[in-house]
Amino acid sequence: MTDSKKMGMSAKNRLLSVIATAWFAILAIIIIFPVFAGLLASFRPGTELIRKGLSIDLDVSTMTLNNYIYLFSGNADSQKYFMWFRNSLFLTAVSVVGTLIVCYIVAYGLSMYEYPLKNFLFFLVIATMMVPFEILILPLYKEMITLKLIDTTAGVVLPGVCGASTVFFFRQYMIGLPKELLDAGRIDGATEYGICFKIMLPITKPAFAAMSILCAMGAWNNVLWPMLVYRNASKFTLPIGLNTLLTPYGNNYDVLIAGSMFGILPVFIVFLCFQRYFIEGMTAGAVKG
Repeated sequence: MTDSKKMGMSAKNRLLSVIATAWFAILAIIIIFPVFAGLLASFRPGTELIRKGLSIDLDVSTMTLNNYIYLFSGNADSQKYFMWFRNSLFLTAVSVVGTLIVCYIVAYGLSMYEYPLKNFLFFLVIATMMVPFEILILPLYKEMITLKLIDTTAGVVLPGVCGASTVFFFRQYMIGLPKELLDAGRIDGATEYGICFKIMLPITKPAFAAMSILCAMGAWNNVLWPMLVYRNASKFTLPIGLNTLLTPYGNNYDVLIAGSMFGILPVFIVFLCFQRYFIEGMTAGAVKG
């Protein structure tokens, strides 16, 4: 290849890199804007939000810590908020642990063993991803009534504990693992359960980390299904509870905005804890070799 062609390809690559960088910078600004606007709004009185709406106007004269002081003051609104917060933490923890364990076991069986109809069973799992959740709401709700799981955490968690996307992710990750590890474990006298949980599970840490973040985000932000299942106001999760602050008789924007911003913290902490493995887990299976 001549020097002129190399220089031309280098210039083209630089141009594509600049275009890609600019494009992703624009996307980042679009994504960050509502979060930044909400953060600024949380330092302003609720009347300012009603009067001006969400904006990135840095008017220092209207900014105050009163919303957060009120949120942590221990009054009736504060107590309700942290009750919703605890409920969301508990529900998210149960959902994430249950989903990861169940989906790992299902994916392990679909990737590590050979048996008739294995591919067909995997197709059935993937086919459930094509059905919108809104179509399943009525039969799932009737099923929860039959099982007497209405107004229980189990009724919220069980319908989504075996997510098809999570099973698919774990399977794609594990089919790239050497199956010789199974034979080595059997030679050493390990049981099939021992191989599954003591040998293979530690290797899948990146996949667990990536799915922990995504499952935590989904469980923490879930509104529709918990709102249908829970009937007791003391069991409401944070998204449901914050929604009750908007009523025809008045809107408590002071708690709503500050509480929404504070509610980002748990998922952010989860991401910080698992970011080391996140990229590795998300890109696993993208290439062979």
